Amino acid sequence: MSEKRERPEPEPIRFYGTTWVDHSGGYRLRRAGLGLGALLLAAGGAYVLRLVYEGSTFGDGGVVGVLLVVVLGLSSSMAFSRTFTDYTRDPDDVRSDDAAMRPIKIVGFLGVLLAYAARSLVEAPGEKRLRAGYDRAVARYERRDAARAARRGNPAARRGSGRPGRKR
Repeated sequence: MSEKRERPEPEPIRFYGTTWVDHSGGYRLRRAGLGLGALLLAAGGAYVLRLVYEGSTFGDGGVVGVLLVVVLGLSSSMAFSRTFTDYTRDPDDVRSDDAAMRPIKIVGFLGVLLAYAARSLVEAPGEKRLRAGYDRAVARYERRDAARAARRGNPAARRGSGRPGRKR
């Protein structure tokens, strides 16, 4: 039952594939382009929100209009901070309130886009999290492979094997 385990494969990241492992295939250019694209989408989204606000009946500066601006600002900041930290946290560390944050992230889509753009300045969003898991899997594979190599061959043919106290 000789089971040959294959080396672990890296998980692909959307828009990057597995180029995040060795930073090949236009990784830096893609990272810069996607970060710039996220910034442009955030600017467009802010403009659309401004048009919606000005076209609404709340645009006269009343209490409801102020509350609308506050809610959008708070949800964007909460979505930014949660999204930015989600790119670095361990996938095994599951938060119980992820489903509850979904509506806040939808309303605060500007924060999500800005977090993506900010993370793109440093690395591919999610790369740090995936790299930690991939490095652990490769290290575990190499330890098992080294242990398997040490056990190869006939144990009886090894020097010093046999029953204790018995001389050859």
